[in-house]
Amino acid sequence: MNIDIMSSFKEVSCDRIRKRNIVVIDVLRATSTIVTALFNKASCVIPVEHIEDAWEIYNKELENETILGGERDAIIIEGFHFGNSPLSYTEEKIKGKKIVLTTTNGTRAIKACNNGKALYIASFLNVSAIVNQLIEEGEDLAIVCSGTKGEYSMDDSLCAGMIISLINESQNIVTTDLGWTIKKLYEAYKENLHAALKNCSHYKRLKENDAGDDADYCLQIDIYDIIPVYEDGCISLVKEK
Repeated sequence: MNIDIMSSFKEVSCDRIRKRNIVVIDVLRATSTIVTALFNKASCVIPVEHIEDAWEIYNKELENETILGGERDAIIIEGFHFGNSPLSYTEEKIKGKKIVLTTTNGTRAIKACNNGKALYIASFLNVSAIVNQLIEEGEDLAIVCSGTKGEYSMDDSLCAGMIISLINESQNIVTTDLGWTIKKLYEAYKENLHAALKNCSHYKRLKENDAGDDADYCLQIDIYDIIPVYEDGCISLVKEK
């Protein structure tokens, strides 16, 4: 399998994702929030890039069937129901509802990837389910790390490195220098992800802003066996085992 890696949403281009499956990662926190919301029976998640787009969709929907979620610079958007904390999206609050989500990095990455084959949403929370799906399909792959404000973010790279490492356990891969580097990074720290991230700017900011519980939650591995897929503007479950 040929695997390309983009270190932030700014690196996405049509040529790099065309004719490939795509995986988007934003560990802290958008893709972790999406995975959690879908596991907790949200009907779908609608990612949008701009706050105005979120309000426009919300105002067209039935109020009791739709939730606005999102952040800018890790702070909940004024007037929204929830921010970007996955712990807010409990089954009691979101079951059966649409989530309209806009975030600083993750939803921008998803919206940028509109020219590939299947587009899957990955986090540590569901990483093995995603890997198994990718191996089963056997297509070349583009992994898009959302990054932080358009720059490299170690948390996303660790998850991407785990995906590469797990795929490589079952088959030969061809990847970039960055791909081999983050594979080695994950393998060096797989027993203690927190240690790898202790100096990571986004991880530190969550810890400093009383969102340490989010960081701890998002670094749990394989607590959900679900495969979210983005199609026609919405993210829903392609398979639930």
